[in-house]
Amino acid sequence: MVVEDDAEIREALLEILEENGCDAVGAVNGERALAYLRSTDSLPCLILLDLMMPIMDGHAFREAQLQDPVLSRIPVVVVSAYRDVQTNAEKLNAATFIRKPPRIEELVSAIEQHC
Repeated sequence: MVVEDDAEIREALLEILEENGCDAVGAVNGERALAYLRSTDSLPCLILLDLMMPIMDGHAFREAQLQDPVLSRIPVVVVSAYRDVQTNAEKLNAATFIRKPPRIEELVSAIEQHC
C-alpha cells in the first residue's frame, strides 16, 4: 500500500510495487488508507507512508494503525523528504525509512525484506 498525497509519486511507487509482485493500492491520505485497511479482507504486506499529507498526516495514521491489533502488524516504511526522516521513522516505530526522491533499489530492498 502507498499512502501519499502527491499523485505522481503515488503512481510511481505503486508501479514499482506491482512490478515486484505486490498487489498494490494507493491512498491520498491517512484517513482514506485507514478506511481501506479496515474494510478489506486482503491486507498489504507493507505500507509506504508519506508524512506530510492533508486531512490525516503520516504521524496520525501511524498512531491509529498502532492502536489496531490487526493493522499494527503491517510493517511501515516511511518515505519522506524530511531532513530528519530517520528520527521521524524511529519515533513512529517504522520498519525503515527512504528519503525522497526514492531510489528504486531502496524500494525493491524494502519490498524483498517485508513482502
